[in-house]
Amino acid sequence: MSHTMNRRRFTQGSSALALSGMMLRGNGALAQQTSQGVANRGGVPVNGFNDETTAEEVTAGLDLSGKTALVTGCNSGIGYETMRVLALRGAHVIGAARSYEKAKTACDSVAGQTTPVVCELTEFDTIVACAETVQAMDTPIDMLILNAGIMALPELEQVNGIEKHFLVNHLGHFILANRLLEQVKAAPQGRVAVLVSGRYKSAPADGIQFGDLSGQSWEYDPTVAYGHSKLANGLFSLELARRLEGTNATSNAIHPGVIMTNLGRHMPGYVLFFAKLIGWAFMKSVGAGAATSSYVAAHPDMVGISGRYFEHCNPVVPDGNMTNTEMAAKLWAVSEELTQDYLA
Repeated sequence: MSHTMNRRRFTQGSSALALSGMMLRGNGALAQQTSQGVANRGGVPVNGFNDETTAEEVTAGLDLSGKTALVTGCNSGIGYETMRVLALRGAHVIGAARSYEKAKTACDSVAGQTTPVVCELTEFDTIVACAETVQAMDTPIDMLILNAGIMALPELEQVNGIEKHFLVNHLGHFILANRLLEQVKAAPQGRVAVLVSGRYKSAPADGIQFGDLSGQSWEYDPTVAYGHSKLANGLFSLELARRLEGTNATSNAIHPGVIMTNLGRHMPGYVLFFAKLIGWAFMKSVGAGAATSSYVAAHPDMVGISGRYFEHCNPVVPDGNMTNTEMAAKLWAVSEELTQDYLA
């Protein structure tokens, strides 16, 4: 049995690497082609950026002085790069990580104004404490970048009876965003950027598993569980955008691309080996991975743009359940019920 399982996971992992690479390069070419010939897509500006454009390049010339950003998962990968670049452009960046030591080390290592805070997404009490710390700063939040997450846990794990990917990636950020929403709305043009993944397509075909969010009845698969949580992230952003209609605040979903970061630490060893061996052929650099977050959060072209899905700094239309407004509304209601003791 173990031999069969290992072979199945090898096939899935290899296919995922190949598919991700083809999707990444193919969509990058599409972004380049359309940006040269179309001024906007559905009212959203299309630009000349592509899959190789970096966060520094999309923010070149911007002065973010006087603006405040909060980035979760600031201590590594694209969260760290996003914090570094926004601080470089003059923003005050509140860097959130699982421990104060990690947050402080990351914040101290970048140029500019930063403030470390603790936000352990598996522990809802620390999310509330984080939000209270930020609320006490008494400043509008111009950019709320929900970046942190976990991926591909090899076995089913639960926290408080909820499948861990869903709890960490979605419910933890749901609490944080809701508690800070008034500060986002208080900004001249507050923006929420929710990181998703193209792996949302690996979620169950019928979408969010409202009947069993524990994962107990699933035939557990790391890719499916991760995709399920990323679908939830996108639907959260979609419903949040609807709820923000009539305000100056916006919410958009961000697909950063395929990047070699600490997020993949739970992937099987053979997948990591091949990623390091041939990843150059299809993976983005960390700088390019942070570009879409930085663009959507900070670029003046994004004023008033809400409820969209961005990849390579350009708007795309996602497939399947990612645009299901009824599912998004139900997810919000269920999430409120699950987290009601921690909401403001």
